[in-house]
Amino acid sequence: MEFTGEQLQRYNRHIILPEVGLEGQQKIARAKVFIVGAGGLGSPVGYYLTAAGIGTIAFIDHDTVELSNLQRQIAHSVRNLGQPKVESAKLTFESLNPDVHIISINQRLTKDNILGFVREYDIVVDCSDNFPTRFLVNDACVMAKKSLVTGAIFRFEGQLTVVIPGAGPCYRCLFEGPPPPGALPSPREVGLLGVVPGVIGTLQAAEVLKLIIGRGEILSGELLIYDALKASFRKVKIPKNPECPVCSDNPRIKELI
Repeated sequence: MEFTGEQLQRYNRHIILPEVGLEGQQKIARAKVFIVGAGGLGSPVGYYLTAAGIGTIAFIDHDTVELSNLQRQIAHSVRNLGQPKVESAKLTFESLNPDVHIISINQRLTKDNILGFVREYDIVVDCSDNFPTRFLVNDACVMAKKSLVTGAIFRFEGQLTVVIPGAGPCYRCLFEGPPPPGALPSPREVGLLGVVPGVIGTLQAAEVLKLIIGRGEILSGELLIYDALKASFRKVKIPKNPECPVCSDNPRIKELI
């Protein structure tokens, strides 16, 4: 594909990187990314992938913008209160970069519709805020053989990892199943430092770009943990579980549940 003079200027800082170059920027422009959630994590992921020039970005979310969101969900503003988050995000990101095709899906993600969505995209980014969705997205990506960048945030901490089906462990190798309902408090109950999703979401965007251009070390088989209070990062190895219910050679879970 050919870039216009304006596009060459916009993406100049990418193109002059030897690790990216014109070929890498063309890969970015052809890429299609599916983002689950347009909130705390989805906002920075969306900002940086839009700025990078991803060809197509789809957001799925069924919530509306509330005043309490604005402490951390930077894709939204007071002008968008009461508006579906995906529509608010679409307006924000289209104004940042008209090169990018933004698709807004104002729906709840379910076992009945997820495979139809993820099969249409190259990479899935899980920016959800609950365990059932996180496991549903993992299982669907393993079954559809789609790379997944998944992140989570809680109080002053965040974490992320990358799932590459067939080449490393999946989320269920780390946590076999979601905790019982009510076992863990929600951010609504215990709070969340607003900048933490910015850190984790930005790192998720970086992993997406590395997957697209095929450069750098990917966080497959490792969980990166960030602690804002200690200003620290640490990595934890994730061994592939030979008896994983989803990604093993003989999976027990063969259909989405």
